Amino acid sequence: MNWRNGWVPLTALLAAQTANAQSIGYEETLAAARDEQPTLQAGDLRVQGRREAAKAADALPDPRVRAGIMNLPVTGPVAFEFGEQLPTQFAVGVDQEIPNLARRRARSAAASSEVRLAEAQLGVAERDVLVKAGTAWVSLYYAQSRLDLAREALNDLRSMVPVANSAVASGSARPAESLAIRRELLEIEDAMTRIDAEREAAQARITRYVPTEDPVAVGVAPLPTAQPQSLRLNLEGNPELMLADAERVQAEVGIDLAKAEKRPDFGVSVTYGRRGSGFGDAVSIMGSVTLPIFAGSRQNPRIAAAESEAAAAVAEREDRRRALIANFEADLAAWRSAVRQWERARDELLPLARDRAALETASFAAGRADLVDVIAAKAALALLELEILEREQAAVEAAVKLQLTYGENR
Repeated sequence: MNWRNGWVPLTALLAAQTANAQSIGYEETLAAARDEQPTLQAGDLRVQGRREAAKAADALPDPRVRAGIMNLPVTGPVAFEFGEQLPTQFAVGVDQEIPNLARRRARSAAASSEVRLAEAQLGVAERDVLVKAGTAWVSLYYAQSRLDLAREALNDLRSMVPVANSAVASGSARPAESLAIRRELLEIEDAMTRIDAEREAAQARITRYVPTEDPVAVGVAPLPTAQPQSLRLNLEGNPELMLADAERVQAEVGIDLAKAEKRPDFGVSVTYGRRGSGFGDAVSIMGSVTLPIFAGSRQNPRIAAAESEAAAAVAEREDRRRALIANFEADLAAWRSAVRQWERARDELLPLARDRAALETASFAAGRADLVDVIAAKAALALLELEILEREQAAVEAAVKLQLTYGENR
C-alpha cells in the first residue's frame, strides 16, 4: 500500500476537524468551568436559599386563632339554648408561643451554620471542578503537541521509504531491511493511535466542565513548578478543612439547642367571648410556661448526645487534617518525581539519542552504516521525544493539581 494514498485523507480529516474546533486557553478553561458548571450553580443556589431561611430562623412561631362555643349546656331545661346561662359564649382567641431567648439564639446560630456548611460544600465542589478541568486541559494540550511531533517524525521516516525500496531493488540492501523499516513506522503509528485516543478522552473531559464543541487547547501550558512551603502554609485554609470546621460548628450549635430545652418557654392567650343579650361580653388573658422538670430523662440525654456529636466532629476534623497533610505530601512527592524524570530524560537521554541519530546518518553517508540503522535511530529519537513530552505533561499535571488543590482559594 502506498502510504501517501492513506495520508491525504487523514490530512483532510484533520483540516475539517480544525475548521470546527473551538480554541480555549488554560485560564479560560478554569473561568468557564467555574461560571458554567451546573454543580456549582446548584451549590450557589443552595447557599442563597439557606441565607434566606436564616433571616427567619429566630422569628416567633405563627400565632394560632381559636374559635368556638364555650360552656353550652347540653342537659336540663336550657339545654342547647344560647344566652340563657351566664358562662355560655361564642369565643374567639389568639395564642402566641414565645420560645425562650436561648432557643431562639441557638436556632439563629444553627441557621448560620447551615449557610456556612453550604458555602464550604460549594468551596469543595469548586476546587474539584477546577482540578479536573485544569488537568483535562493540560492533557489535551500535550496530546496535541505529541500528535504534531509524531506526525513530523512519521513524515520524516516515510520520506526514507523510497530510498530503502530503491536500495532493495538495486541489491545494495537486503529485502528484510524493508520489513525492519516498516516495523519502525508501525511503532510511530501505534503511538499516534494511542495519543489520538488520549486527545479525544481529554476533549470529552473538558466538555464535561466547559460546554464547547471539539475544544482545542491553545496558548501556553502552565509551568511545571510549585512552591511547597507556600502551599503548606495554605493547608489550614483548604476547602476540606473549611468543610470540617463548618460541620464542627454545626455540631456545637446542636449542644446549644439541646441545652435551650432546659429553659422554660412561654405562651400568651387572649380570648374574647360574646355572651347572651342579658350578660356582658368577656375577655380572657392567660399566660403559660413550660416546666422542664424531668431533665434527667428528657433534656440531659439529648444534651449528652449533642456533646458526643460535637466531639465526633472535632475528631473527624483532626482526621481530615491528617489525611490532607498526607495527601499533600504524597502529591508533592509525585510532583518531584515527575519533574526529575522529565528533566533526566530531557537533559541526559535526549542528547544521547540525538547524537546517535546524527552519527548513524553520518555513517550512512560515508557508506559505513545501513539505512535501517539510520531509520532505527531516528525512530528511537522520535519515541523518546514523545516520552519526554509525556513526562513533561505528568510534571505539569502534578504541578497544576498541587496549585488547584492546595493553593490559595482561586
